Amino acid sequence: MKKAIIGRKLGMTQIFAENGTVVPVTVIEAGPCAVSQVKTAEKDGYSAVQLGFGEIAERKVTKPLKGHFKAVGITNKRHLKEFRLDNAESMKAGDEIKVDTFAVGDKVDIVGTSKGHGYSGVIKRWGHHRLKMTHGVGPVHREVGSVGANSSPSRIFKNLKMAGQYGNTRVTVLNLEVVKIDTDKNLIAVKGAVPGAKNGIVFIRDSVKA
Repeated sequence: MKKAIIGRKLGMTQIFAENGTVVPVTVIEAGPCAVSQVKTAEKDGYSAVQLGFGEIAERKVTKPLKGHFKAVGITNKRHLKEFRLDNAESMKAGDEIKVDTFAVGDKVDIVGTSKGHGYSGVIKRWGHHRLKMTHGVGPVHREVGSVGANSSPSRIFKNLKMAGQYGNTRVTVLNLEVVKIDTDKNLIAVKGAVPGAKNGIVFIRDSVKA
């Protein structure tokens, strides 16, 4: 992985390509991010860089983090994320990474947290059909139905699709194309959808399968 940045999802829109086709895009406010720590193979056992994104009031920052930011001479950051970049050891604490680290046409992977739907039933969570609306079925028609086997094996198999927590999980979307970049406003537009709600924090990195 050579490039990475932290961003905030702003929402979806559409833009017109040069051939006149409409391209659905997700607009992300990417950076600027400050390098808050550099980890080396000699000292930490691996190479990585820690990036900070978003401002935060000083009264909301713990004393250890205040010292962490003060030691490298950067302002307090709300979000921290570590990336194992190939050129991590060549970077220095205090450096700034902007959206122009990516270019139009790049393939990227985007990691986000999907929208949470709470405790949901099998119809909403897995798309199951409801039970028949005939005599003898009910009074609940949206339940899961029969899930247990007979006396053998006398248990429910693992990974059975049942009711439970739906959403609010880490989701990675692979191979999205960078369509447009606005360096003045720190905006990047990628083709397709990105997990999470508006104003959700996302991590953009080089595609692992490009």
